[in-house]
Amino acid sequence: MTGAPRARADAATAALLAGAERAVREVGALLRRRRADPAASAGVWEGDQFKARADAMAHEELSTRLARIEPGVPVLSEEDPAGRGGRRPRRYWLIDPIDGTASYAHGFAGYVTQAALVADARPVVAAVCVPEAGRCYTAARGLGAAAGGARLRVAPPASGAGVLTDNTPEPRGIARAVYERFGCRGYLESGSIGLKLCRIADGGAHLFVKDVAVRDWDVAAPALVLEEAGGALVRLDGSGFDYTGGFEGTGVIGAADAATCAAVAAWHRGRAAHATQEGGAARENGTKGGSPAGSAASKLETPAREGA
Repeated sequence: MTGAPRARADAATAALLAGAERAVREVGALLRRRRADPAASAGVWEGDQFKARADAMAHEELSTRLARIEPGVPVLSEEDPAGRGGRRPRRYWLIDPIDGTASYAHGFAGYVTQAALVADARPVVAAVCVPEAGRCYTAARGLGAAAGGARLRVAPPASGAGVLTDNTPEPRGIARAVYERFGCRGYLESGSIGLKLCRIADGGAHLFVKDVAVRDWDVAAPALVLEEAGGALVRLDGSGFDYTGGFEGTGVIGAADAATCAAVAAWHRGRAAHATQEGGAARENGTKGGSPAGSAASKLETPAREGA
C-alpha cells in the first residue's frame, strides 16, 4: 500500500488509537476518583483472580466508550464471560477493565485499564492507562509505540538480562530462578502484567517471567506496545500468543529483545524436563522401597498471585 491509500489507512488507524486512548484515560480517571469509596474496592478472590465491584463499573464504562468509536465492533471483556462464547469475531475490542485489581483494592499504584483492537487474530491498536501515574501507553501495528508524547524504543542491556520486574517485593519462585540464572543486575517491583510489560517497553525493566495462568486480555494491549517498541513477548514454552481458540494459557516471557525470550524459554523447557526426570526417578524409588514417592511439583514454589 502506497501513497494516498496508505495515508488514509494511517489516518483511520490514528483516529482509532486516539479514541482508545481517550477511553482508557477517562475510565482510569474514574477509577482513581472512586478508589476512595470502600465499596468500589471491596471484593473476593475467585481462583487466582481478585474481583472488586470496581471491575464491573470499569467494564461498563470502557465498553460503552469503545462501542462509540467504531459502531458494530463487539467488545470482549474479562468481566463478561457470556460475551466470549463461540468463535471469536474477525474484529473486536479485547479489554481488561482493571488489570491488577488486587493492587487497586489494596491501595497500590500498580494497576492499569487497557484495551486492544484485535483484527484477524492480532492486536492492531492498543492503549494502556496507568491512572496513578497519569500516564498512557499507546501503539498501532506498524506505526510504533509511545508514552507521554514520546516514542518508545527499547534498548536491550549490554550484557545479561538487565532489570527483572515482578509484583513481589523481591524475586520469588520462577522469578528468583531467572534472576539468578540470567545474571540480572537489578529488580523492579511492579503491579499488573500490563504495567510490567509497558515498563519493559519504556526501558524501566528488561525482563518479566511468570508461570501462572495468563489470559489474552492480560497481554493483548501491552504486547502490542512492547512489540512496537522493539521488544518481544512469548508464552513460557516459547510459542507466541495467537489470539485464537481459548483465552487462557500458561506463563509469559516479556523481554527487551527476542533473543532473551528464546533463551529463557529454552532454559525453562530444560528445567521442566529435568523436573520430570527427577519425578520419575522418585516414583520408581518409592515403588521399589514400598513407600509413596514425593511429587516433583511439590518441590516447586507456589507462584505469587498476580497483581497483588
